[in-house]
Amino acid sequence: MKNYVVIGGSSGIGKEIVLDLNREGESVYATYNNVKPDEKSGVHYYHFNVKDNLDVLDDLPDVIDGLVYCPGSINLKPFSRTKDEEFVEDFELQVLGAVRLIRSFLPKLKKSGNSSIVLFSTIAVQKGYGFHSIVSSSKGAIEGLVRSLAAELAPAIRVNAIAPSLTKTGLAERFLNSEKKLEAQILANPMKKIGEPKSVAKAACFLLKEESNWITGQIIHIDGGQSVLG
Repeated sequence: MKNYVVIGGSSGIGKEIVLDLNREGESVYATYNNVKPDEKSGVHYYHFNVKDNLDVLDDLPDVIDGLVYCPGSINLKPFSRTKDEEFVEDFELQVLGAVRLIRSFLPKLKKSGNSSIVLFSTIAVQKGYGFHSIVSSSKGAIEGLVRSLAAELAPAIRVNAIAPSLTKTGLAERFLNSEKKLEAQILANPMKKIGEPKSVAKAACFLLKEESNWITGQIIHIDGGQSVLG
């Protein structure tokens, strides 16, 4: 049995990762902030905000085999209307939150000898979309962090990221909450459908496991082909 930590594991993609790992009999430690999770047998839940003191997570096991960082936001607006503090707030959540946790858990991840870190980017970093300057800046930093840490921490720790296109999660609900919006997103995707959290979660779980032991420093696009065909 392996020990996996999922930050932001009560909703969306994070929730599906927790469910998959739990079904496979792994020891899962998950955090939640706004969304209280459905209690699952064998899953250890912690109420945690990424700005909290990390002491909240002090009783995690001494050995961590995998860490997934799921918290994110999608703040879209014209660049001319953005404010400095919006960039700072987004960077705090999406980048510095991950940095602090990785740094804190590094000794436990190293003890595994074969651990994996999975972070999340977005298709918008590669494609370039209008009104995405805030999220693209933060997620672009995540992609740089992935490659740097993969080089520095190999071979004991693998580091990868998944870059989805729009997926059916609570975070994306406002972009899919009408027939017109839904149809536009479907037509924009080569597979003519919106991504499901389960599909992204399966990829994350694969990256956590031994089966992916020769994959590190990669940005995996789970987007219906939109990053290369759209």
